[in-house]
Amino acid sequence: QVQLVESGGGLVQYGGSLRLSCVGSGSGFSDYAMAWYRRAPGKQRELVATSPVRGHTTFIQDSVKGRFTMSRDNAKNTVYLQMNGLKLEDTAVYYCNTITGRFPWGQGTQVTVSS
Repeated sequence: QVQLVESGGGLVQYGGSLRLSCVGSGSGFSDYAMAWYRRAPGKQRELVATSPVRGHTTFIQDSVKGRFTMSRDNAKNTVYLQMNGLKLEDTAVYYCNTITGRFPWGQGTQVTVSS
């Protein structure tokens, strides 16, 4: 069973950048299309971006287009989310998982954007 650990979040000013990482332990990680999700305070978890087994972003939510990019390194069992031009509404806990949420959810990483 793959375990997911997200990292890279933090407090950042409006317009700043962060790079999130998600490492999957165990075999099978590189066999799946992966995704980044986020849950903002008081809201349901939403899909942010997806990446195929090989390659980079294939889907990106409209609200983050032009600002966020997803990539992966299968040799390291890691997916990334590069976030630029951060806005207050990007404040959320960010998670990674397969596009179907196959693996147990990790703890996520908190991103807080301040004005």
